[in-house]
Amino acid sequence: MELDRYLQSSYFFDFHKKKVNQKALEITEGLEHHKEKAIALFYWVRDQIKYKQGSFYLTKSTFKASNNIRRGYGFCVSKAVLLSTLARAVGIPARIHLADIINHKIPQKIVDYMSTNIFYIHGYSELFLGGKWIKVTPAFDKKTTERGDYVLVDFDGEHDALFSEYDDKGNRFVEYLRDRGTYEDVPYDEICEVIMDKYKNMLQKAFKS
Repeated sequence: MELDRYLQSSYFFDFHKKKVNQKALEITEGLEHHKEKAIALFYWVRDQIKYKQGSFYLTKSTFKASNNIRRGYGFCVSKAVLLSTLARAVGIPARIHLADIINHKIPQKIVDYMSTNIFYIHGYSELFLGGKWIKVTPAFDKKTTERGDYVLVDFDGEHDALFSEYDDKGNRFVEYLRDRGTYEDVPYDEICEVIMDKYKNMLQKAFKS
């Protein structure tokens, strides 16, 4: 079946590893339906795996689900990979979706460091629930949301749960610029190519420091 490929383990979606599979079962223990399991997995990844922008490195191991569990922190793509991996482990078809976005609320010092206000290759999960694909971003944990005065993303298992365009005060929050599509596995080479091209100045600063 077409959905079977979204239930496979891989180098990145590594729920064939005991600790990953056990974590998925632990989080969803006692839950019967996919919707309930998806909600539980979302909130665990959102808040138990802290968001850390500085954890982004262009090494393959950075994106592995097992490494995100071990570290206890990650960035948008790695947290999306983790959520999708845990979902697959309990039988929920899952994939990742990449896009370019602007977070209008990030500090100017970060914009200056990146030499752009665009976050290229932002990642979130897609879970197949109730006969449809649902978009879900577990990126920002509660503390990160409070610290940045962002809008907390909640998930009900039925509707898309992405960053909102405006915050509660009517200020611009997240703007989605370019949809890069869905992937059944991490497109590592593509990610590296885009990052090396779009963040040349930032990478040069990092190498000099």
